[in-house]
Amino acid sequence: MTATTAAEARPFDWFRTLGKRGRRAFVGAFGGYGLDSFDYQTLPLGLAAITAYFGISSGEAGLLGTTTLVVSAIGGVGAGMLADRIGRVRTLQITIAMYTIFTVLCGFAPNFETLLVFRALQGLGFGGEWAAGAALVAEYSQARYRGRTVAFVQSAWAVGWGLSVIVYTVVFSFASDDVAWRIMFWTGVIPALFVLWIRRSVKDAPHAEERRLAARTKGTLAQIFKGDLLRTTFFAALLATGVQGGYYTISTWLPSYLKKTRELTVIGTGGYLAFLITGAFVGYVCGGYLTDLLGRKKTFLTFALLSAALIVAYTQIPTGANGLVLVLGFPLGFSMSAIFSGFGAFLAELYPTPLRGTGQGFTYNFGRAVGAIFPTVVGFLGAGGAIVFGAIGYGIAALALLGLPETRGIELVD
Repeated sequence: MTATTAAEARPFDWFRTLGKRGRRAFVGAFGGYGLDSFDYQTLPLGLAAITAYFGISSGEAGLLGTTTLVVSAIGGVGAGMLADRIGRVRTLQITIAMYTIFTVLCGFAPNFETLLVFRALQGLGFGGEWAAGAALVAEYSQARYRGRTVAFVQSAWAVGWGLSVIVYTVVFSFASDDVAWRIMFWTGVIPALFVLWIRRSVKDAPHAEERRLAARTKGTLAQIFKGDLLRTTFFAALLATGVQGGYYTISTWLPSYLKKTRELTVIGTGGYLAFLITGAFVGYVCGGYLTDLLGRKKTFLTFALLSAALIVAYTQIPTGANGLVLVLGFPLGFSMSAIFSGFGAFLAELYPTPLRGTGQGFTYNFGRAVGAIFPTVVGFLGAGGAIVFGAIGYGIAALALLGLPETRGIELVD
């Protein structure tokens, strides 16, 4: 075995090859996405308490989640375009500051309508962070490692989710429900400090920045709907719709499902979610390696089918068999997260540099907006058996793959 081959065989060589600036960019994107997740999860975890406090219906509660995701699509598209114009890092700072401010303000909402507005505005930053961070890291990554590198950024979602569950368990154990949900939102101030670090330490990838600045025409939204890119944009948006429709159905309603349908305590709900989130983290990481090993499309297809089957199985477990619910939480979290691992690399590889942020921002967040309808439908139908509706999303994702090329191994040289 040659020295080069031996080096490439090391599990974390993807991190070493980023270089000093690339590693800082990775930390910036990882931290931003993890804190994005933390701020987002404050709503699902406090949803039962919010519903009782404001006396709203389950449909109105679902609307809180859907509104966040729909507006986040606007934020994602806008951030993607902004990233192509002012750079990835500056856009990353703006989006983190945005979701931090409005998450904290949610904790001061005097009524349901105000909470709905603040949550919508929080969605602008929430949607934009991924578009900027994924493009930033993808442009620092070598082609052979890009899938796993960006997947590790995606794994930050599970880290932020886990942190939010720990905070939820502590806060709801020591404070009344009427106050605890507000405290959850107030803890969303944490990312503000992270913005200052990014401002000092993180820079755009030099080669990508040179190509972006040298482009004769700046990327516009209309350009991703022209020529060959029209087909790419359509099917990439459809893929994102299916995957996120299934995912957000589960992440929005699962805490309420465990607490109400399964009648678990706060500690019990946190424990069951811990299994799901642990599976999610492992899924993000393993999915990244698989997307480099098997290819982007095969990995998406495998986990779309597994996720659909596990959602159905998880929600049809008979009453009293909560031990089985606990056990199935790990593979469910694994599959529904592993499918996300390839998104950052795949979407980056589908678009040229001047349109990369715009293309990623639009397709990923269009999928988020349309997929956001799913949690509201479940809210009106009931969070028990109707949560199976999320499995439909994964079927849509599998069909979308028929219209997309395999991109594993290509260099980002456009």
